[in-house]
Amino acid sequence: KASRLRLNPGNTQIMWLGSAQQLAKVRIDEVPVLSSRVRIVDEARNLGVVVDSQLSMSAQVAAVCRGGYYQLRQLRPLKRCMTPEAINTLTHAFISSRLDYCNVLYYGIAERLLSRLQSVQNAAARLVTGLGRREHITPVLQQLHWLPVRQRVQFKLATLVYRSLAKTAPVYLSDECCLASSVGLRSLRSADSRTCIPRRAHNSYGDRCFATAGPNVWNSLPLQLRQPDVSFSCFKKLLKTALFG
Repeated sequence: KASRLRLNPGNTQIMWLGSAQQLAKVRIDEVPVLSSRVRIVDEARNLGVVVDSQLSMSAQVAAVCRGGYYQLRQLRPLKRCMTPEAINTLTHAFISSRLDYCNVLYYGIAERLLSRLQSVQNAAARLVTGLGRREHITPVLQQLHWLPVRQRVQFKLATLVYRSLAKTAPVYLSDECCLASSVGLRSLRSADSRTCIPRRAHNSYGDRCFATAGPNVWNSLPLQLRQPDVSFSCFKKLLKTALFG
């Protein structure tokens, strides 16, 4: 109102966030806005990510899998007239990019959802290499130098923490990463190992926030990766090697 802007009820969505038990207690189905009434939704899209009311990411995973399998069906007939390098490049462009987009949001989600995402990557690897459905996929992923989905999430989180500690990340991320040595804990062994202090969480939702998940992933890395003299490019190479191991 102070900026003389009016809310467009037709483009407005309202969503309650909470656990299934909490949402079951809410009886409000719509909210009056100006002269209209805006209905409550269970899912909403924000910057291409489908957020559901329980923050389970199930709707987002379903959308990624649906789009990934669609692209694989389009690429399969083209493989016969393309070089292996070309089909690998297209797979990265259409499949890997979908799996990696905002993938830090997948940290801490249900195992069954991660398995669905991993199935998309496995299908893409089989398309690139011509591997049969009954053959083991792990050696093929290593041959292609593709990190599995879970490790890709950890890779993204660790790189964000590295940039946050180097003050090259946005301020709202850098403020959430603090080394033990920067808060007067120099006498502790954790200060010498460049250990981050995770924010204390009280539930599974809190465990998934960047202030908790990022430092926990960082602290699990080998000590040589956390040294201040490691460049960003070298850090990414060593990190990928460590996650493959």
